[in-house]
Parts: sequence; C-alpha cells; structure tokens
Amino acid sequence: MDRIVGLETEYGCLVSGGSPPSGGEAWPAKVRNYLFRKAGLGAIDLHYRDYEEPPGNGGFLLNGGRIYLDMGHIEYASPECLHLRDVVAYDLAGDELLQAALNDLGIADRVSFIRNNVDHYTGATFGCHENYLMKREAQFTPPVLGTLLTFLATRQIFTGAGRVGQANPLAFDFELPQSETPVDFQISQRADHIVNDIYQWVQFNRAIINARDEPLADYRKYRRLHLLIGDSNVSPFATALKIGTTACVLSLLEQGRLTKNLSLLDAVQSTRDVSRDPTKRWLVRLENGDTIGSLDLQWEFHELARKHLSGQDEETDWILESWSYTLHALASKPEALVGGVDWITKKWLLETFMAAEGLEWSDPWLQSLDLEYHNIDSAKGLFSGVQAAKRIGEWNDSVRRPLARTTPPANTRAVGRAHAVAWFRTRKHPYVINWDSVASEGRDFLVMGDPFQTYENEMTRFLEDAFPADTGVAAE
Repeated sequence: MDRIVGLETEYGCLVSGGSPPSGGEAWPAKVRNYLFRKAGLGAIDLHYRDYEEPPGNGGFLLNGGRIYLDMGHIEYASPECLHLRDVVAYDLAGDELLQAALNDLGIADRVSFIRNNVDHYTGATFGCHENYLMKREAQFTPPVLGTLLTFLATRQIFTGAGRVGQANPLAFDFELPQSETPVDFQISQRADHIVNDIYQWVQFNRAIINARDEPLADYRKYRRLHLLIGDSNVSPFATALKIGTTACVLSLLEQGRLTKNLSLLDAVQSTRDVSRDPTKRWLVRLENGDTIGSLDLQWEFHELARKHLSGQDEETDWILESWSYTLHALASKPEALVGGVDWITKKWLLETFMAAEGLEWSDPWLQSLDLEYHNIDSAKGLFSGVQAAKRIGEWNDSVRRPLARTTPPANTRAVGRAHAVAWFRTRKHPYVINWDSVASEGRDFLVMGDPFQTYENEMTRFLEDAFPADTGVAAE
C-alpha cells in the first residue's frame, strides 16, 4: 500500500445490571486511568493539548498510538501504519487494550465498550475517523474533489456497519422533516449524521471530508486527509476494504489519473439515499444529469485502479482482488460476504433472530441486538460468533496480533515515539509527547516531521543527550 494511515475510534460505553456507584459516564475515565497508572501501558499527558484536553486527559501508548477522552467517549488513535495488515492489526489493538482493562478491573460482566457510531436511546453519534497522509502537491481541484466524494458516498455498499432504524439528519432545523416511510434497516450508521460534503468544524457540522489542514508532519511535503464519513467496522476484512480501496483512489488522485466527470449532484443526499435504499439498486444522480448505480460506480473506480496500480506490490494486488470479489458478491451472492461486510452480516443475524422469535423491525429488542453486534468482548459480541467463509475468515484471523498492544509498527515514526513513551513512563522527568515531536524540561525538542522515518537512533541520542546522568529511578 505504501501510504501512512491511521484510524481514530470512539467507543460507546454500555453499563448493565444497574447503575454503578460512580455513574456510567465514569467508566471510560477509570479505564483510561488503569491503562496509564496501573498497567503502565503508556505515558499520560502532563500538559494541556488544548482547552478540552487538560493534563491527564489521555496519553501515548507503548505501541505508538494514543488513548484519551473526547466528549465523554474513550477514543483510541492507532499509530501511523505503512502497510494494510498493520493498519487493521493496530486498529484491533485498541479493542484488545480496552477489553483487557475491563477484565483486569473485574467489571467486564457489567461494563462493555461498543465499537459503533450511534446511541439508539439518546440519538448521539460518535465517529470513526480515517487519516491518510498525502503529498502536498496533490491537486484537490473541484472536479477531483467531486469524484473523490462520489467514491466515498458509494463505498458504503461494502464498508457500512448497518443500523436498525434512522436518525434525523438535520438536528439543528427548527422544523424537523418527516420521513415519508420508516426505515427499518440501513447500511451505514454515519449516513444520517453527515450534513455537509467538506467542512472544517467537526463537532456540529459533520462532513464527509474534514477540511482542517493539520498534517502532523512537515507541512511543506504533506497534507493529511481526514475523513468523517466512515463507519466503525467490526469485521477486519471490512476495515481492510475501507482503507485499501480508499488508498488506491488517493494514489490515482496523486497521479492525476482520477476520472473528473463523476461528481454527484448532491453528495450528502446521495450518501443518505444509498444507505436507506432497501432495493439494493443504490442509484445516485450525477451533476451531468445521469443516474447510475453505486455498484457500477465502484466498478469504474476498481477498473481505473486495476489499470494503473495492478502489479506494483502484493498488498495492492490483494486489495484489487478483494475489491473485485466483494463487488461480484454484492451483485450475485451477498451471503458469501457474511463475516466480511458488516451490514450484510448484521442484517443476516437480525433476520435470522426475527424469524425464530416472530419479531418485526419495530421491536426494541432489535436495537439492543444491533448494539451487541459491536460489543468488543468476544464472549458477548454477536460478530465473534459468526463463521465466515474461508477467504474472509483466514484474513480476519491473520491480523489479530497480541504484540500490537505494546509494540509499534516497525517502519514508521511510531517507533521513535514508542521509545520515548517507554522511557518517560518510568521516570519523574517532565515531558511533552506529540505525534510529530518530543520535548522534556524545556530543553531542545526532537522534531519528527517525516512519518516514514522511525527516528529510533535520533530518539536514543536525544534522550542520552538530554539526560546524561539519568539514574533510571522509576516514578511512583
């Protein structure tokens, strides 16, 4: 794949068996504190990162990633990864870290973390954000952006996590629109909550693409594409498809090969229409007036990627083959994607349960099962009990790496950052650790502006020079 990628996942917290003494909202903070202060899995922040992130709100981990609280949710940001298998493995490491904390604290029987994007009871939504490093010279002209938005709006046919019911997409209108027909099930959790195509302010104006220019690297060379549209996938295969196909389209964009005549008439409305379409035709309208199916559009993107990217490396070829396999199956044999595509898997599980219990889609029981599909506890989560086809099942098993919890990817700057985390977490020296720099005690700081470099030797020299007489006394 040869592209730096990172994922940010916000988790819902579900408390059962009565209210805990401190209230359900306290458990994310308790888990964070356990990970940093008891388990010693990272170095907690000693400084303000911004007005919403005071000291102690979060910190960096031994694997180079980060855990912190965001608007009450616990959030895990994976370290920078260069290869697709690493992206998926380090994304799963967040689940494993959180579940291990629940187990160690002895509360896994009544507290669960849910890897999804909607709260059926309050209507709240929380995100799974994708970050792709791109060349600064990449041309984001209006036609190119229009085509990119088309890809993102239609990729949900294989990246959607599925949800029971619907949400009002225009939460700040004075007069709420009334849906003509109720939506029993739709393929994306985020679609109803996206209200803009490109926008900078994330919290109350969720866009498909976040326009903030914050590369977290040398801004002269790089930009960071920050996507808000994606669902939190439970299936590792679905995560791989989401990241891999998007990386291919971004490579085409950087090479100036992206088709420029595929802009949607309304990318936001199309996102919602595709998600809610029970016919699975997934039709969208282009700016030129043509109507076309999302499956056909995805085949156009696949063919362009196959023509220009095929054969460059084994991982890209796997992406192209799996993309093709998935599109064929969506059209002719969707049951082959059970265990691979989340919305298909969830819908199959729910429909099987409905048939056995004689339920309708309006039964609130289904909303509870919807949440349990995303439970990261393998003893509770519905996805963990699904037997996928051989091709998909082998991939899902191959990317689960226990070492990803405590060791960084070997070929990005996460190595240098993880070295600093391991050093400072056992010492009393003050420090400031960021994605692209490390500093301590007001001394010169080490800038890590190139995510493709490990900075392992540079970090060793920095620590030796800054603390030549360090005795290694551990902090209490």
